[in-house]
Formats: sequence, structure tokens, C-alpha cells
Amino acid sequence: MKKLILLPIILMAVTLNAQLKPVAYTEGGQKLNGFIATPKKPLKQKPGIVVLPAWLGINEHSKEVAEKLAKDGYYAVVADIYGEGKYPQNTAEGGQQSGYYKKNYEAYQKRIQAALEQLVKAGASADNIVVIGYCFGGTGALEAARGGLKVKGVVSFHGGVGKDATRANGTISPRVLVLHGADDPYVPQKDVDAFIKEMKDGNADWQLIYYSGAVHAFTEKEAGNDPSKGAAYNEQADKRSWAAFMQFLKELE
Repeated sequence: MKKLILLPIILMAVTLNAQLKPVAYTEGGQKLNGFIATPKKPLKQKPGIVVLPAWLGINEHSKEVAEKLAKDGYYAVVADIYGEGKYPQNTAEGGQQSGYYKKNYEAYQKRIQAALEQLVKAGASADNIVVIGYCFGGTGALEAARGGLKVKGVVSFHGGVGKDATRANGTISPRVLVLHGADDPYVPQKDVDAFIKEMKDGNADWQLIYYSGAVHAFTEKEAGNDPSKGAAYNEQADKRSWAAFMQFLKELE
């Protein structure tokens, strides 16, 4: 009998904690389908975080991150970069779609800005926004800084740090945190070196943290556990990078 009484209570608790809701918006005439996570008890300064997904678009991981942040008092939005009717169906399409936005970085910045505006509409302070991203989304987080978006900080989890060498290095105003797998085969050392120079040239407040034994996608459980494939989940790097991210947010308070 006790189990019959407790089970609905448990299910109700799970439902009450599910703070993620779909949000439809547009940018450049394209319909976008993101997700908003609204905290029940917002932090005093009403901080907001834009979550940029990896190259295949919004997945369970990016939504879980938003929910986790909302439970800690942050407003969070999972951004839709590609738009309705343009979602990759496989890795080949994912590479093509993400490649377009890496090349057309201003279009990427506009999509990030559109998600940021949804975050503010949801209740976040326009003066207290951070952009984070995973893999392709990590590249986007850096583009938010390069594009001069009104954000306090940007965080890249195992993201690409390079940009077209013909682009001049400009001033980087937001604080920057890059969380990088030391054995990531998809980010060449020349890109890391160019990133460091870019940060120095831009007089940025920046950090670059390497995680030993970690390859690409080290926070993504969907990547599997075989690092020989170049992309794999690494529990230690996942936990350490999240702790570094939390410390970064505290410094921005």
C-alpha cells in the first residue's frame, strides 16, 4: 500500500522539476525551435545562459544542461541554430550544416543573438548573460565574443577554437573559458596557438584548461567510451570541466 501512495508523489516531483519548455522564434525569416528552462527561484541578479548544442543540433545532453542550470537558479535557453526543416539527419549533413555556419560566422552570431533575446524575454537580465557551447557550439560561444554580443562571458566545452586566418584579431570584452581535451584529434595545435594569440591580441580575460586523456566530446555520453575513435565520454573530464564552469560563473557574480 505504501508503494502505491509514494509512487504518484515521486512522479509528481519529477514532473515539477521538469522546467524545460519548447520555444518557437524566428531569425532571418527562419523558424527556430529551441527550449527554455526557467528557474523556480532565480538567483538575485537573474543571470541567463545560452546553451549552444553540438553539430547535430539540439540533443538530450544540451537539454539536460539547461535543466540543471535552471535548478541552480539560472535562466537557460537551448538555441536552435539550423531551423525547422534543416536539421541534420546524419553526420554527413551535420558536417555540412555546421561547416556553413563556421564559414558564415556572422549568420552564426545572428542565430545566437536570437536565442539570447528569447532568454531575456523569459526573464533573464540583459546585462547578465553567458554563452556556453559544446563541440560546434563551443565554436559558437567564441563567436559570440568575437561578434561583440552583449554577454559577460563565454565557455567552450571541447569546441573548435580556430577561425579563418584572414580575420583580424579584435578586442575580446567578455571573459573566456575554454575547456579542452588534451588528446582531442579534431583541434590542431596550430588552432590552439592562434587562439592564444587572439586572446592576447584582444586583451582578453581568458583561461584555457586541458584535461588529460580526454578526446573530443568528453562531456557527451552519447559519444560512447572508446577514445580511439577520437570522440568519447570521459567522466573525470566531464566533472572537472563542470566544476571549472561553476567557478567561472561565481567569478562573474
